[in-house]
Amino acid sequence: MNDPRLPDLDSLDRQILSELQDDGRMTNVELARRVGLSAPPCLRRVRRLEEQGIIRGYHADLDPQVLGWEITFFALVGLETQKEAVLTAFEAMVSEWPEVRECHMIRGGGDFLLRLVARDTAHENALTARLTAASHVLRVQTLQTIRTAKEKPGVPMQAERARQPEREREREREPERV
Repeated sequence: MNDPRLPDLDSLDRQILSELQDDGRMTNVELARRVGLSAPPCLRRVRRLEEQGIIRGYHADLDPQVLGWEITFFALVGLETQKEAVLTAFEAMVSEWPEVRECHMIRGGGDFLLRLVARDTAHENALTARLTAASHVLRVQTLQTIRTAKEKPGVPMQAERARQPEREREREREPERV
């Protein structure tokens, strides 16, 4: 049974998403070639996926260590209360810190899980002290990353070959008539 909350994506949409998730810099012509469409219908599909908010943006994957961010660490943060005003204020505060790369409200064992980057141990300690001293923060537990075995953005997408009826695929390949 289909979940009505999920977007209606056919196998071509899923293939487009899979390809763009792996390489967001490819041209529309290359993307169209990979999914077996002509360029105009491929571009229409990409624009529709962007308009629907399924594709939220495109970014470069930077190497933090090459840029001098030697340490990646996580902070498990417990607050004094779970009142919405306190939760919202905490989220707003850490959203202003450039070193906080992710902020997740969690259940079980704490209120928030943060992923932070630091230039060195002294910077990590300063960030931890700043976090611990923040308003309504009750406890902070930090976990430093030793190494990262897997880091994959996005979500799993089926990269299967589109299985539309051939007549429908041919119609999408035809050049636009104006």
